[in-house]
Amino acid sequence: MRLIVHGQQAYGKSVLEAILDKGVDEVVAVYSAPDKEGRPLDPLKEFALERDLPVYQPESYKNPEVWEQLASHDADLCVMAYVLLFVPEEALNVPKHGSIQYHPSLLPWHKGPSSINWPIIMGKEKTGLSIFWPDNGLDTGPILLQKEVDIGPDDTLGSIYFDSLFPMGVDAMLEAIDLVRGGNAPREVQDPNDGSYEGWCRKEDVEIDWSKPSDEIYNLIRGANPQPGAWTRFGGKEVRIFDSRKGEGSGAPGEVLALDDSGATIATADGAIRVIKLRADAGKLTAADYAAEAGLEVGAKLGD
Repeated sequence: MRLIVHGQQAYGKSVLEAILDKGVDEVVAVYSAPDKEGRPLDPLKEFALERDLPVYQPESYKNPEVWEQLASHDADLCVMAYVLLFVPEEALNVPKHGSIQYHPSLLPWHKGPSSINWPIIMGKEKTGLSIFWPDNGLDTGPILLQKEVDIGPDDTLGSIYFDSLFPMGVDAMLEAIDLVRGGNAPREVQDPNDGSYEGWCRKEDVEIDWSKPSDEIYNLIRGANPQPGAWTRFGGKEVRIFDSRKGEGSGAPGEVLALDDSGATIATADGAIRVIKLRADAGKLTAADYAAEAGLEVGAKLGD
């Protein structure tokens, strides 16, 4: 088939590279996010240029001139690998077979832009990915295929994405393209009354309340690791917490119960969290180095 690859960043690059390496279909155009002044070239754009592929970077896909440009490629399918700009159906339906898109959750659950963070924060034990046929809704189009991923008790946003959803997503895209080429790609309509939608996981969503149970705090920390980074306060300054484990102990919520070279134990409503790595004004540090830098001692309180 003649393919348009539309995406950005490392995932978009990896999908394009996998399609080219497979050598079955022809990539006739690459659509990438617009350049940002002062930022390096997007990895997808850079790789496409290295392979002498034509690159297009519309600011908007609502423009009829962009639809005409898409039509000029005479494509059979558009493969959307990490696309944040809204693409209306007038653009989606230009290729002969339309467009397919990657989404890192088990649709209809966790529609929206932070679909990896929220299942972890909510304490779920499974997530996954969906390849679907996008429409004018937000992650609401018919599903082509899905893959499940277990969320381990110590998994983070980073481990779930980089170890599972990223590589599985590249393979799933190739599988989906094969199904479209073979004429037997499913279109399982999503129930509009089922599932969930969550917005961006932002800084204000991940402030740690030490008066919550340990499980809830731990899920928040690992679901926000590495972005946006769960945070608390000490000495009037913000501190973002990354690597952590559930610990043991009791005390007033936020109280430092223990401190040694391996980390700091912080009291919660029903136990404790062991903080290993964090980020403060001096950058990313071990908890022990932060304690020395900031004057954190046993008996001090976080969150005030």
